[in-house]
Amino acid sequence: MRHGEVDKRPPLAYAWHMPRELSRRSPERHIKVFKNGRNKDVRIPREFEFPGEDAIMRKEGDRLVIEPVPTKSLLAVLAKLAPLPEDFPPIRDVPPDAVEL
Repeated sequence: MRHGEVDKRPPLAYAWHMPRELSRRSPERHIKVFKNGRNKDVRIPREFEFPGEDAIMRKEGDRLVIEPVPTKSLLAVLAKLAPLPEDFPPIRDVPPDAVEL
C-alpha cells in the first residue's frame, strides 16, 4: 500500500514496538486470532516481540494497537514509596580532616 492510500482490507490485530514512522515500513504478518474461553487471543510473532510482560491495547478506528507498557523511571518508583519514619538517631556533624595537596 502506498503512502496516502486508504486501507480497504478487513481489520487485523497489529502489534509493534517501534515508532509509527518505522512501523509503517516494517513487514506485515498474517496471523490467526483464536478463541480462549470468552476471549480472543493472538500470538505475537517473534519479529514483533517487545520487552516485558505487560502491554497496553487500544483501538484506533478499526485497528487494534498493542504496545509495551513504558518503563517507569527510578524517580517515579521512588515517589510512590511510603515515607520512612523519622526515628533515625542523630548524626554528629564532624568537620573533615585537613588534607595537604
